[in-house]
Amino acid sequence: MSKETIGFIGLGLMGRAMVGCLQQAGHPVIALGNRDRTGIEEAIARGATEAVTARELTEAADIVMLCMGTSEHVEGRVYGEDGVLAGAKEGQVVIDFGTSLPASTQKIAADLAAKGAAYLDAPLGRTPAHAEKGLLNIMCAGDEAAYNKVKPVLDTLGENVFHLGKSGNGHTIKLINNFFAMTTASAMSEAFAMADAAGIERGALYDVMAAGPNHSGMMDFIRNYAMNGQIDLAFSVANGAKDVGYYRQMAADLGLHSRMSAAADATLQEAKSTGDGEIMVPELVDWMGKNLGKDPK
Repeated sequence: MSKETIGFIGLGLMGRAMVGCLQQAGHPVIALGNRDRTGIEEAIARGATEAVTARELTEAADIVMLCMGTSEHVEGRVYGEDGVLAGAKEGQVVIDFGTSLPASTQKIAADLAAKGAAYLDAPLGRTPAHAEKGLLNIMCAGDEAAYNKVKPVLDTLGENVFHLGKSGNGHTIKLINNFFAMTTASAMSEAFAMADAAGIERGALYDVMAAGPNHSGMMDFIRNYAMNGQIDLAFSVANGAKDVGYYRQMAADLGLHSRMSAAADATLQEAKSTGDGEIMVPELVDWMGKNLGKDPK
């Protein structure tokens, strides 16, 4: 039995791992190239074909998948004469696996619905290594009939696949999750730096904090770097800053004021401004140690 043809846009580290998983499962893949051709060349070597435009890709695919960095990038591929929207057809499903602004997601969903297509927001949890093995966490939202239609393909990519309700809910939950994660990571990084400055051993601080309700996976990610130099969370400060910024924009779009995200946002933006945007989030421990005595004002 033939499997759906997947049109895939965005072959960065995560996207190329997902494409490999789909190809391993027997899905024909049409990919759209970018300036970094590493991912697409790998996919072509495994039998994928390359599209010239997003419209061409969409016209040839059963399911379209996007795995891109920002809402601006997604909208750039969706709209325009050669975009996904121009090539979309009745009954087609388009899936955004990136972390995007819910308001942008809902607009794209409405525009695709006008052409008889469905748009699902399905942000991801876990890493490219999990993607290679089909073990991602997938937070999918949007039209339930469309979700049920593509669920077998999502199950190929994910170990834990959730349907979270109406369009935009997936991206909303992902942004809340990442706001909380980046706030925790920033706070734990400062805690280790403050302990250093006060002459407290990092292990002693961790043992006390981990024995109580503060203990979490994120705390352990920071601890593993702080004490062993081990990076378990390969997520850059720049990406964290983007997601917290999106969280704050989402709050503003809802007419709300987020108090708790302000410190994480300021910290991550300051780290970017000092040229450290590409360090991994656990390395904030080092950045905090260098900058704890400096007043950014």
